[in-house]
Amino acid sequence: MTTATPDTGATPALKPYLRLLTATQFAFNTGFYAVLPYLATHLGDGLGMAGWLVGLVLGLRTFSQQGLFVVGGALTDRYGPRPVVLTGCVLRIAGFCWLAQAGSTATVIGAVLLIGFAAALFSPAVESETARAAVAHETATGTPRAQVLAVFSAAGQAGAFLGPLLGSLLLLLGGDFRTACLAGAVVFVGVLAGHARLMPHRPHRPRRPRTARAGAALPREVFANRPFLVLCLVYSSYLVSYNQLYLALPAEVERATGSQSALGGLFALSSLLVVLAQLPLTRWSAHRLPPRTALVTGLAVVATGFAAVPLAPDGPAGLLPAAALVVLLTLGQMLLVPAARGLVPDLVDDHRLGLATGALSSVSGLAVLVGSAATGTLLDTPGAVLWTVLAAVPLTGAALALTLSGGRRTPEPVTTVTD
Repeated sequence: MTTATPDTGATPALKPYLRLLTATQFAFNTGFYAVLPYLATHLGDGLGMAGWLVGLVLGLRTFSQQGLFVVGGALTDRYGPRPVVLTGCVLRIAGFCWLAQAGSTATVIGAVLLIGFAAALFSPAVESETARAAVAHETATGTPRAQVLAVFSAAGQAGAFLGPLLGSLLLLLGGDFRTACLAGAVVFVGVLAGHARLMPHRPHRPRRPRTARAGAALPREVFANRPFLVLCLVYSSYLVSYNQLYLALPAEVERATGSQSALGGLFALSSLLVVLAQLPLTRWSAHRLPPRTALVTGLAVVATGFAAVPLAPDGPAGLLPAAALVVLLTLGQMLLVPAARGLVPDLVDDHRLGLATGALSSVSGLAVLVGSAATGTLLDTPGAVLWTVLAAVPLTGAALALTLSGGRRTPEPVTTVTD
């Protein structure tokens, strides 16, 4: 028996199945973000919807996606990733084509619900398979799983960066929102074709022991699992903080500059930081920081970003607070997200990994819903109060993360990934 030698190269050499999953994440975000940035304008200016109705439609899309991740995860555990991913791709194609033609409130709501539910199917399937494959890769090669998950995250951010550029290019070339929707549908046709050909038909999944009460006990393996629930709360504190890019940051930019025109550049800065720095930062942290330490450090960095906002100067340097927040929040994200995702396989049984992956996102999505409402009530308070409260959220998550185990369980032989 030979001992695996850790891969310390710039980018881990991924097996074909991991490359497929990583390319999937890139393509998903490219197609999605080619449409999403222009949806609100289309609903308001193109279809004449009132502002509250535009907000409702966007909220319904988020709920049908993030809130139902647990459904996609449970279906992945039951049927395997292939049928769930393929069904999600078909529904996403249908949703984009429907949205391209939708002209009434009812049809728009139907289309965005379908688009969101499609993501609630394929995203947990792809994320749980990536986590499972990362564990197998770690066992076989010694490469820390966080490095593999960092490649996955960077691919998603690259898609989130390129998608709006694709949508803008189509608009500049004389297209309209309908063109962007159809372009997004075409991207997902390619994803569907690639997975229909390359995704294993019968991935080997570990069989759980049969017991008389197995069916009744299955939910408890996730929802009565205290360490996993703590991780959900820790991850929720991050996601509530990250959501401030869309809530508190615009308010700060407008306060400092009188408009929100600089937001696009700040979002691009965040995406570029992930694309350029995610892999080297994770390569460094994976070999030096236990997952729990990476979580605590990442959340502390996020808290520092919030605390720095009221300390930065106004005047000509008015955007410095917002830029500092974006940079520190993104750095914290790059440290903690691969670590959090990498911990999930250690905290739940492998045959419930899909459900756990979905639950992590659904619990965090519910926290964002509550946290956004709470933050909205604080936007008119003095800046020092707002940013102190926001800094307390990731600090609370960091304190919770300290209660998690700092080590890893010994991975069992993994036979779930085929090339």
